[in-house]
Amino acid sequence: MNNEILVNITPQETRVAILEQGVSQELHVERTSGRGIVGNIYNGRVSRVLPGMQSAFVDIGLDRAAFLHVADIWGSNQNSDTSKPIEKLLYEGNNILVQVIKDAIGTKGARLSTQISLAGRLLVYLPQESHIGISQRIENDGERELLRDKLQQILPEDEKGGYIIRTMAETASESDLRADLEYLHKLWRDIQQNSVTNAAPLMLYQDLDLSHRVLRDFVTEDTLKILVDSRENFQRLMKFAQNYMTYIAD
Repeated sequence: MNNEILVNITPQETRVAILEQGVSQELHVERTSGRGIVGNIYNGRVSRVLPGMQSAFVDIGLDRAAFLHVADIWGSNQNSDTSKPIEKLLYEGNNILVQVIKDAIGTKGARLSTQISLAGRLLVYLPQESHIGISQRIENDGERELLRDKLQQILPEDEKGGYIIRTMAETASESDLRADLEYLHKLWRDIQQNSVTNAAPLMLYQDLDLSHRVLRDFVTEDTLKILVDSRENFQRLMKFAQNYMTYIAD
């Protein structure tokens, strides 16, 4: 079914409406002041280890240190007899690659994880995992297996990462999947390289804001038109689209 996407961008907030046959089906609002930092990836530095709490404070360059619990350290398993205490895993001054999983609230700093995930248009890349998951919104078992097989066929032989196949991939071609795969691999390589060549604390990655996620997440082959509220905002989105496609092609 053909749909239209309406985009309204102001300094205070961005609003995106998805219409089907002129009727609004979805409304997304993102306020500039409340965007948060969930999903951001940082090269952090451990500032303090707290054995009694099995946690650590990590400096990621914000006003308050962020919080990392041992359960959120990739590879740790608190239900295992062989799990290591946090004081055996981290030490003060240790540089560590982390991703924000919860925004700061009140006097509490942001919560971190060392398990990284990167969202593309069709896939979510889990570089430390090895399994392939599928969006629960794709309910047909046959379709789920077809998508899994399609992705497995294009994975490099030396692939060590895992993936979640997003709902948008349900009608994607093999070439579309391959392009998203290559984009995510390049993004991860860039993050790793920057983490090595730049001193902590430093933000290495920030997910797109809503105005740009429109082009990545909402546009499908059923999209009839995208209406943007001003020429300036339209030109800015088109420039992003061109840079995005150039980045994928490089």
